[in-house]
Amino acid sequence: MFQQIDITAMNFNPFTKIDKEWMLITAGSREKCNTMTASWGALGELWSRYVSFIFIRPQRYTLEFIEKEDFYSLCFFNESQRKALNYCGSRSGRDTDKIKDAGLTPVYDEAAPYFEEAKLVFICRKLHGQPIDPACFIDPAIDGKCYPQKDYHKMFVGEIVKVLEKA
Repeated sequence: MFQQIDITAMNFNPFTKIDKEWMLITAGSREKCNTMTASWGALGELWSRYVSFIFIRPQRYTLEFIEKEDFYSLCFFNESQRKALNYCGSRSGRDTDKIKDAGLTPVYDEAAPYFEEAKLVFICRKLHGQPIDPACFIDPAIDGKCYPQKDYHKMFVGEIVKVLEKA
């Protein structure tokens, strides 16, 4: 059972949460949704709002859902769900029902789907989307190291409108 909590009451290290524990980025509807594992992203304050920053490569199926919908969720899990996170990061929803195959149970919020197995969920409303422009790299090593295939991410900024925690 999830309970809504005040975002300012949270106490965790966002670097560990995103980089080491990973998250699922999910968007869609009851009829069709998709998710992807991410270990890049950020949480912070921008435009007088608490926000998330997510980055999605153009070939990811989830990008179609993020672009179509007004909301998305970020789900964080216990280590017991590492196998599901690995699965969702290595399979495309175009080819398989990876949510079902990963053993995850979708929950449909009025805004965005999330997962019953999560321990922490952010429901985010899109505010801004923009492709990463390689001409703007100040450190040119980033382009060569992170984008050898020139498949630049699209960045989205989303206002965190709801935080849910497993009770």
